[in-house]
Formats: sequence, structure tokens, C-alpha cells
Amino acid sequence: MNPNVDLLGDRARRSMLALLAVEGEVCVCEFVAALEELQPSVSRNLGLLREGGWITSRREGTWVHYRLARLPKWAQTMLDGLVIGGVPPDIIRDARSRLAAFPGRPLRTRRKVA
Repeated sequence: MNPNVDLLGDRARRSMLALLAVEGEVCVCEFVAALEELQPSVSRNLGLLREGGWITSRREGTWVHYRLARLPKWAQTMLDGLVIGGVPPDIIRDARSRLAAFPGRPLRTRRKVA
């Protein structure tokens, strides 16, 4: 990973992590709809978060679903802080509302993360 990239310094990446924390699993198209970001930007940020060890992915058919990686305690504490106010509550609320109304949301076979 590029050491010059501040993963938590970017508003979009903080929002993506907070959304993963409350939703559990999200795919690229869902991030695009929920956060009203462009697909190339979402994909780039997901790549950075994956390289940085914050997220993992799994493929189900044509979909790639992202979820939080197993994080050390300090990272989980930072993530908890994002959810309880580090990302403004209205951003998370509005993103979840758009996600719930998103007609293109892929069906998934829910799997428990070990």
C-alpha cells in the first residue's frame, strides 16, 4: 500500500466504512446508490481500503460483496467512533434510506463472517 494515502482522511472512505459497519456487507452498486458517488471513485476507494486491510470481499455470481476485515482493537475503536459521530449521522441515515429504496440491490446468500 502507498504509505502516502491517508485512508481515514477521506470523507468518502470514512462513510464507506461506517456504512459497512451498520449494513454488514455492501457491493459497489449499492455504495454508488447509497452514497451518491461515481462508480470509478467507489471502486478506487474500495481498492485502497482493501489494500490497507480494512475490508475484504467475496464473490457471489457476478457480484462482489465487501465487508469489514477482522480489525485490531484500535481500528475497531476508530470504526465505532465513525459510526457514533465521526461520520455525521445524517449521512449514514440518508445513505441507508437510499440503500433501502435501491431497486437494483443484489440478492445475496447471507453468510456469517467467521
